[in-house]
Amino acid sequence: MKKIKAIADLIRADHGIMLGIAVLIGFFISAKGIFFSEKIIFSFLTAFFLEAGTFALNDYFDYEVDKKNKRFDRPLVRGDIKPKAALFIYFISSPVGIAFSALVNKICFLIALVNLIIATFYDIKFKEIKVIGNFYIAFIMAIPFIFGALAYSEKISPIVIFFSAIAFLSGLGREIMKDIMDFYGDMERNTKSFPLYIGEKKSRFLASFLFTFSSIISFMPFFFEIDSSYYLNPLFFLLLCFSSFLFIYSSYLLIKGKEINICRKLTLLAILIGLIAFLAGTLGFDMCSCSSI
Repeated sequence: MKKIKAIADLIRADHGIMLGIAVLIGFFISAKGIFFSEKIIFSFLTAFFLEAGTFALNDYFDYEVDKKNKRFDRPLVRGDIKPKAALFIYFISSPVGIAFSALVNKICFLIALVNLIIATFYDIKFKEIKVIGNFYIAFIMAIPFIFGALAYSEKISPIVIFFSAIAFLSGLGREIMKDIMDFYGDMERNTKSFPLYIGEKKSRFLASFLFTFSSIISFMPFFFEIDSSYYLNPLFFLLLCFSSFLFIYSSYLLIKGKEINICRKLTLLAILIGLIAFLAGTLGFDMCSCSSI
């Protein structure tokens, strides 16, 4: 069980599941209904395995700096799993993810392949420029909605683009926040991060602003008819209130200088609830459809 937990921590299985949910949201919005299709499974598994591989590679190359930062939330630092095992997981998971994307369609295959190449180059070569990495990780949190939509059709609806933008902003805020945890290790490594450029205090304010701003504008589909399924949808609104509260409360804790690890867990929960809120809108579609593509 300890090894299983270590592997789950290494590949960030919770993140992988959330990326998979984002893919499902994009797919169901484009399909205008919830139904079974093999493409749903292939798309979900593409996101999960590519995320698993790239996070394993990330921890492999971050091993020394994570030790300096005393990141005991990382299984390699705890000694629960060896660095070579992380490399092995990357070389197994990544091709599996690409293979599943090929079963979806050509455009999804190209998106998956390009993202894997960029992720690999980032982990190997560009990790010392964390500012670029922050925007890249935020992009990775946004692209699953687009990927899911394209898994169903070539058309991307405005609400899918809107949700992608929300994911990008909150993801960017979370990456800046996590860089504060790595401040001293990054300083020794001369890694270019927001806290090193603008300082810890301003980084806290910047992350808080991104969390708060993304939380506020996320209510737009409820008040404005961007998409009829979310307009005045009470379930969407209620879940979004919970998610936004966690984001805004995390922003308050950040500004007050509280422990980053608490905010990290709260914002992860906020993202999960936010995804469920986005998914709730699809419940407004005709759920009687049971056809497949």
